[in-house]
Amino acid sequence: MSPTCWRSLTLAALAGIGGCVSPSDVEKVRNQVASLRTETARQDSVRGARLNEIIRLQQRIMDSLGLAVRSLRGDTRQDLYNIQQQLVQLQELTGQSQQRLTELRTQLEARGAEIGAAGASSPGGATGPAGAADTGRGGGAAAPSASADQMYEASVAQLRRGSTSTARIGFRQLLQTYPTSERVPDALYFLGQSFAAENPDSAAAYYRQVLSRYPQSARASAALYNLGLLAERRKDTASAKDAYQRVIRQYPQSNEAALARDRLKNLGR
Repeated sequence: MSPTCWRSLTLAALAGIGGCVSPSDVEKVRNQVASLRTETARQDSVRGARLNEIIRLQQRIMDSLGLAVRSLRGDTRQDLYNIQQQLVQLQELTGQSQQRLTELRTQLEARGAEIGAAGASSPGGATGPAGAADTGRGGGAAAPSASADQMYEASVAQLRRGSTSTARIGFRQLLQTYPTSERVPDALYFLGQSFAAENPDSAAAYYRQVLSRYPQSARASAALYNLGLLAERRKDTASAKDAYQRVIRQYPQSNEAALARDRLKNLGR
């Protein structure tokens, strides 16, 4: 069949269909289309309203979260500020406590020094008229109540407790009261020890006194070794090596000689 025949048949069929559709059918279709449009518009409106409600709900949630975050930040800042204030107060209290402890310690040391001086200068520990009467009967100065050994042991005990001021007073009192005692080199040495940390120059001066006045004493090797340590602290390697070599040469059997050898190895001889 030719294309012309097909077109003729198709036109005839459409004409036949058109002839079968009534105006009422067309109106129904129009009404259905209008109803469909109306329903579609209504549903779109409902969906739009729901979407707007969701957007408003999200906005409220975001606003609430923002407020909560700001409030949390404010609370955190306040907490941090409070903690900082507490730390400041704690530091102040700690400083006050430390200051008070220092004051008490100073007072105790001063009191101990007074007691030590009074005991050393009073006959038999008496300070009243009876003591004066004893002095008069003796016809001269009264002997101190504490022996050199007692003064030495008491001063060493004070030094070990960290009461360096009181210990120094005791050692110096020993040197003044018993200048010929065998405890003198010990007192000089420990006076040097009491200054080693805070005043190396004073410490070195006392160590040198031990070496110059009592080179054969039991403290001489330790004094010389400590002079080497002080030289190391001030980065004077040459002086340190010289001191250690002298310890080994002059006091070869001492404990400090072995220590001096180790120090020389560390310094590379």
